[in-house]
Amino acid sequence: MEFSTADYSIFVLLLVLSAAIGLFYALSGGRQRTVQEFLLANRSMGFFPVALSLLATFQSAVAILGVPAEIYRFGTEYWFLGCSYFLGLLIPAHVFIPVFYRLQITSTYEYLELRFNKTVRIFGTITFIFQMVIYMGVVLYAPALALNAVTGFDLWSAVLTIGLVCTLYTTLGGLKAVIWTDVFQTLVMFAGQLAVIVVGARRVGGMARVWHVAEQQGKISSIDLDPDPYVRHTFWTLAFGGVFMMLSLYGVNQAQVQRYLSSRSERQAVLSCYAVFPCQQIILCLSCLTGLVMFVYDREHPLVPSGTHISSDQLVLYFVMDVLRDLPGLPGLFVACLFSGSLSTISSAFNSLATVTMEDLVRPHWPGLSESRATLISKILAFCYGLLCLGMAYVSSMLGPVLQAAISIFGMVGGPLLGLFCLGMFFPCANPTGAVVGLLAGLAMAFWVGIGSLVANMGGATPLANSTVLPPINLTTPATIATTLLTSTTPPPSPTGLQKFYSLSYMWYSAHNSTTVIVVGLLVSLLTGGCRMWGRVLPSPCMPLTPKAPPGPTPPSTVDPRTIFPVLPRLLCCLPARYRQWLCCGVRFPTQEAPHPSPTTEKHVPNGLGAAPRDDAEDQGYGPPAYALQETAF
Repeated sequence: MEFSTADYSIFVLLLVLSAAIGLFYALSGGRQRTVQEFLLANRSMGFFPVALSLLATFQSAVAILGVPAEIYRFGTEYWFLGCSYFLGLLIPAHVFIPVFYRLQITSTYEYLELRFNKTVRIFGTITFIFQMVIYMGVVLYAPALALNAVTGFDLWSAVLTIGLVCTLYTTLGGLKAVIWTDVFQTLVMFAGQLAVIVVGARRVGGMARVWHVAEQQGKISSIDLDPDPYVRHTFWTLAFGGVFMMLSLYGVNQAQVQRYLSSRSERQAVLSCYAVFPCQQIILCLSCLTGLVMFVYDREHPLVPSGTHISSDQLVLYFVMDVLRDLPGLPGLFVACLFSGSLSTISSAFNSLATVTMEDLVRPHWPGLSESRATLISKILAFCYGLLCLGMAYVSSMLGPVLQAAISIFGMVGGPLLGLFCLGMFFPCANPTGAVVGLLAGLAMAFWVGIGSLVANMGGATPLANSTVLPPINLTTPATIATTLLTSTTPPPSPTGLQKFYSLSYMWYSAHNSTTVIVVGLLVSLLTGGCRMWGRVLPSPCMPLTPKAPPGPTPPSTVDPRTIFPVLPRLLCCLPARYRQWLCCGVRFPTQEAPHPSPTTEKHVPNGLGAAPRDDAEDQGYGPPAYALQETAF
C-alpha cells in the first residue's frame, strides 16, 4: 500500500512538532544552561506530564505491534498482566521513590556509591550503558523494517529521520523537552490505536460481534490458576511474575527514576506513579482490543494469501493498512503513532545515558568542572549517543539471526539490576563484595537461561513450550517480549533436564535473576563479615557493638541509614524490638534522639533535605531517619 499526501503530511507534522518542542525549551526559560535544568528539568515538573512520560518511555513501537500480535495468536490471557501493574507501581511509589528523592541524586547509580562504594556504582553504570546501547538501535530499526516490508516506506529514510529529529530535540531541549514531547506523542499513540479499533470494529459488525466471535473461537481466556512456572502464561505468571518486571522498569531504571526526580516534590513524584496506573490499563486494553478486532477481521477478510509466511508484527501492519486504506490520513496517523513510540523510548534512552555518563563517569574524575562546561559536556554526550543510536541501527541491520541474541540482552539485564538495588535497600548486612559478586552471578544466570533458551530454539530442536524465540526489545513492558513469541501451536514433548530449565516462563526471568543476585549477595556478605550483628542477639537497640563482632568491610556505623528501607522489621513488626533491631544488622535509624519538629519547620540537613513529623513506626526507631521527609503511607 502506498502512502497518500495526507499520510505523509501527518507523519511530517509529528516530526515538526516534536522538533519545535525541543527548540522552544532550548530558547525559553533558563535555556538549558545548567546541568540541573538539562538533566532534571530544574526539578519543576508536575505529576501529569511526568506520568504520561513514564507511560511513553515504555510504550515503544515494538510494544504497539507486539501486544495485538500476542492476542491474535494466543488469546486474551495476556490481559491479566494488568493485575501486576498494581503492585508494580505501588511499590516504587512507596519504597523506591522516597529513598531516591530524599537523597537528591541525579543518577540512580549514585545510590550504589552511597550504599556500597564507587566500585559497585561503576559496575551498575557499565551494566546499564551496555543494556541501553544494545537496545537503542534495535528499537529504532525493528519497527522501521516491519513498516518497510508492508508499506514500502523507505527504510533508511525513516531510520535517519527519526534518529536525527530525536537527537535534535533531546540535545537542545533537555529532559523538559523530552517529557513534553512524550506527552504529545502519547496522545498521538492513543489516537492512532483508537482509530484502528473504531474503524476495524465497524467493518466487522461492531465490538459486540468481535467479542462474540472471539469467544466462540476460544480467544477469550479464562483464569488459569496453574502455579507451574514453566507454563508460559498463567494468572500467577502474569500477575506476580509481571510485578518483578514492572519493578525493574518503574522502580530502578534510570530513565524512569530520572522522571521521578524531575518532579517538583516527592508528593508529585508519587502522584505520577499513581497516575500512570490507569494510563497503563487503558493502553493495555486498547492493544488487546486491537488484537481481537484483527483476529475477527482476518477471518472475514484474509490479510495475506494462504500459505504466505509473515511475522505476526507485520500482520498487525497489514491489518492496519487494509482497514484504513479508504480513509486518507489515518494510515499516516497510525505510522505517526508507531514512530511516536520509537521517539519517546529513544529520547529517554539518550537522556538517561547522558545523565549516567556525566554523573557516574565524568564528574567523579573531574569534580572541578564549572556548571557551564558540565552542561555543554552533557549536551555533547546526548548528541553522541544519538549518533551511536544510528550506528547501532545499522549494526542491527547486519546482524541477521544474531539480532535475536542482541535483543535478548536487553531483557536479561533488568532483573540483575533490580536485585542489586533491592540487596542494598532491603538488607543492611549486604556489603560491596556481596553486591559485586551477586550482580555478576545474576548476570551469568540471566545470560545462561536467556541465551540457552534462544540457542535451543535456533538449533533446530523442538521449540520449548514456554520459551521465547525473540525476547524483549523494549525497556518497558513485557508486551515486547510477546512481539514475536513464535512458539508452536501444537503441544510439544515435555522437556527434561536443561531443556526443562530453559523452558522457564519468560515472565519469571526478572524474579529469577533478581533473586539470584540477592541470595548470592547475602551469602557472600555473610562469608566476608558484612553482617556484624548476626553473630549475637542484642538486648536493646541502643547497645553498642562488641569487640567480638567478626571483622568485615562494612561496619554498620558506616552504612548511611538514608539508603536503607527496613522492609523486614516493618513486615515483622510483631516481633520484640531487639529482634527487629537484629534484622537491621546494627544500622541505627536516628529517630530516638531527634526531637519532634513542628510540621511547619525544617532543620538543615545534608543535601538540603527537610525534616517532617514522624509516624508511630518511626518513633520506635525503625523508620527512616528523622532528617528525611515524611514517608507517604500506604
